[in-house]
Amino acid sequence: MKHGGSIHKRVMYYAQQEKEVLYCDLNIKDTGYTERQAEKSREKYGSNLISGRASDTIFYRLRRAFINPFTTVLLALAVVSFITDMLQVESFSRNVTASPIIFCMLVVSGMIRFIQEMKSKKVADHLVSLLHSTVTVLREGKWTELSSSELTVGDQVRIFAGDRIPADIRLTKTADLFLSQSVITGESAVLEKTSGKISIQDSCTYSDYKNIAWMGSAVMGGSGEGIVLAVGPDTVYGGFSGMISQRKNKFDQGAASIARVLLRFMGVLIPIVFVACGLTKGNWAAAFLFALSVAVGLTPEMLPMVINACLAKGSASMGKKQTVVKNINAMQGFGSMDVLCVDKTGTLTGDIILLEYYMDILGNESERVLELSYLNSLYHTGVRNHLDTAVLKYREMPGLGEQLGRAAEQKAKLDEIPFDYERKIASILVGGEENNLLIVKGSIEEVCRRCRYVEYKGEKREKKPENSSDVHAVVDEILEDGMKVLAVAYKPVKKNNLTKEDETDLILIGYLAFFDAPKKTAADAIGKLKALQVGIRVLTGDQKSVAASVCHRLGIDTSQILTGAELDAMSEEKQIMQIENTMVFAELSPKQKAEIVETLQANGHTVGYLGDGMNDLPAMVESDVGISVDTAAEAVKEGADVILLKKDLNVLEEGILEGRKAFSNMTKYIRITASSNFGNIFSIVIASVVLPFLPITSVQLLLLNLLYDTLCLVLPWDHVDQDACSRPLEWSGRTLGRFMKFFGPVSSFFDVITFLFLYFIFCPALCGGEFAQLTETAAQTQFIMLFQTGWFLESMWTQVLILHLLRTRRIPMLQSRPSGPVMFVTTVGILFFTVLTFTPLGKIIGMMAMPVSYFGFLVGVVILYLFVVTVAKGIYVRKYKELF
Repeated sequence: MKHGGSIHKRVMYYAQQEKEVLYCDLNIKDTGYTERQAEKSREKYGSNLISGRASDTIFYRLRRAFINPFTTVLLALAVVSFITDMLQVESFSRNVTASPIIFCMLVVSGMIRFIQEMKSKKVADHLVSLLHSTVTVLREGKWTELSSSELTVGDQVRIFAGDRIPADIRLTKTADLFLSQSVITGESAVLEKTSGKISIQDSCTYSDYKNIAWMGSAVMGGSGEGIVLAVGPDTVYGGFSGMISQRKNKFDQGAASIARVLLRFMGVLIPIVFVACGLTKGNWAAAFLFALSVAVGLTPEMLPMVINACLAKGSASMGKKQTVVKNINAMQGFGSMDVLCVDKTGTLTGDIILLEYYMDILGNESERVLELSYLNSLYHTGVRNHLDTAVLKYREMPGLGEQLGRAAEQKAKLDEIPFDYERKIASILVGGEENNLLIVKGSIEEVCRRCRYVEYKGEKREKKPENSSDVHAVVDEILEDGMKVLAVAYKPVKKNNLTKEDETDLILIGYLAFFDAPKKTAADAIGKLKALQVGIRVLTGDQKSVAASVCHRLGIDTSQILTGAELDAMSEEKQIMQIENTMVFAELSPKQKAEIVETLQANGHTVGYLGDGMNDLPAMVESDVGISVDTAAEAVKEGADVILLKKDLNVLEEGILEGRKAFSNMTKYIRITASSNFGNIFSIVIASVVLPFLPITSVQLLLLNLLYDTLCLVLPWDHVDQDACSRPLEWSGRTLGRFMKFFGPVSSFFDVITFLFLYFIFCPALCGGEFAQLTETAAQTQFIMLFQTGWFLESMWTQVLILHLLRTRRIPMLQSRPSGPVMFVTTVGILFFTVLTFTPLGKIIGMMAMPVSYFGFLVGVVILYLFVVTVAKGIYVRKYKELF
């Protein structure tokens, strides 16, 4: 293929060629590709996937389950253990059990994670399947709807208003096609696209490619056809997708901060363990092996599994409540979101907007105004909106419908400039008997600013300054009632095509007043969101007075309302303060909406954005959680992280609660496990310094952590206290270190008590003396096994039971009961761990059956431990006002 070595060169080349060259080079017929041709092209140029779902295969999940930091450490332990046990000791004392046990642990942990990963994938695939992006493609002579993921280079496609461009496309036919590239380039301007060849230089920007529709662009108006030039990561959007994803990386940032806390603890404790064991025991190879075990012991090994399970469980629960999570990491955003920005229309108000009045410049009913506005709405090819729909409904009315139909027959469309959020008007050129007619409909300010004349009862006169007060006299009272008002103007012209320069010297003829009633459920939903400590910000393009009327009825603070013009007039410092303290913003452009979201984020908020219009897309992409509805334009749904199957804030409130539940259970695991592991390792450091032997073997420590973390997989199904869901939750490691240092030493204190009891009382009583006095190897071995088994049981009992104490800030069992699965699994886990010490497997890993007398001590220590932790928890909550 000519000039095909570089994607950019390929696009440049075909932008400057006639479309026939493209048809020839790519072997495209008039009937489009066959399925076989499409498959060959897909093999050559790749598939149309960017988000990573192409790599989300069973093999990928299997590889991720078995190749990760935890399994790498286990494998290293197995190799070191094999070398130390099999190659560096005499044959009569070789221990052939450690390496196979570690290898079995590696296989078991990998399989558990793989099974959980596949369950998460199944949930995610099911939810994503509820929403699909389609595109009209010519295949085997038929225009058919296909998933955009099936597109390939050489496919012929059709695009319409409201679509999101699914690939980089060389346009071959256009009809008033206008695109917005703001999502990928940041440009707010709406660009008209053409199909003819152009002259391009290497220094040209993406906007200069007039005949190329870049992937990710949104179709604002018109329609077109084209040939796919690039798909997936080869597209321009593929290069930008990384930049866009970086805006929504708070989940990864939070995970990284947690990892840094754990690494700092490991960086301090592990060298201490290694040096202490090496100096006191004299076996540096064994010390190295034990230090590696400590590294694993300090890390919540199943963290990725538990996080995936919590997110998948939360996503599935939200799916049952009419909320589809496209991006599973958005669950974190739901958990920590403290500001929700909403568009007014359709969110706070109903989806059904009615045209209440069509009137002349003095407020009298005027069929002439209705006729011109009907033609404007009928021929407008931009994204269909509620206002145009309301106007077009009049063609169904007896009498008026026939009149409007005749007007459409007599005045055919010649050209248009679709509505955009810079001009805030839509212009249509229709044919006439003597002159063609330019009809303009849009914002009162923008239309009146372009008018030189006014018309009343067929008489045209030049507009005077006092006419502005006449406009306000008619319009202001209507606006105060919460209605949306548009102005209608026209101008006779002789030309057959339009430019923006033609939108001047217009004749103002009248107004349209629309009623958009507040939703009955909106006020109640806003109250619920406020109770969840989620602040509401209303961001609308409507007039200030309309926004004030609607928001006031819903109980939203309207004491201060800022318009887009007022924001632009402020300094950056004042903007930051005003945006933080303002609840309602009106007369905004899409770019201004995105800037408000950015400012709120810079002020430290986690921001969600709920909208369904093309004007909401830039702000939605910029937000931490983009939320849309299933009836939104395709481009808007593509840019959203979460889709509501019902356009109701009450659905969103339920979604936020589910997100916080999942987030809370995820945080439980991280904090409880990290603090418990820290306590264990701290105890090991103490024991390694003072004891003549290791308090626990590498295999025992790994098995303890593996089995405990396996039990934690049930946490996603745990109950969450209502007060834990009543506020946004922070996803970071900021307070993790504090939590670990507070509760970890409490565990270590009781470990030390157990050490003293075992070393000085229990083991000497059963072995015939203190360890230093024992001369026989068998007696020393029995002493060590008794000590290690005793601490294994005490550590295991306290580590499992601490789940019940620290899972809630309340009194466990009495004020807050765990879920059935958590209760069952922890009970069975304790029994299983305890019985393990009595089995041959326990003997293989260096443990032995303990007498009944030890369990009396164990029960007493555990009860005292639980009491002390309960007291400590109360102190912690009083001091820091939170548990998690």
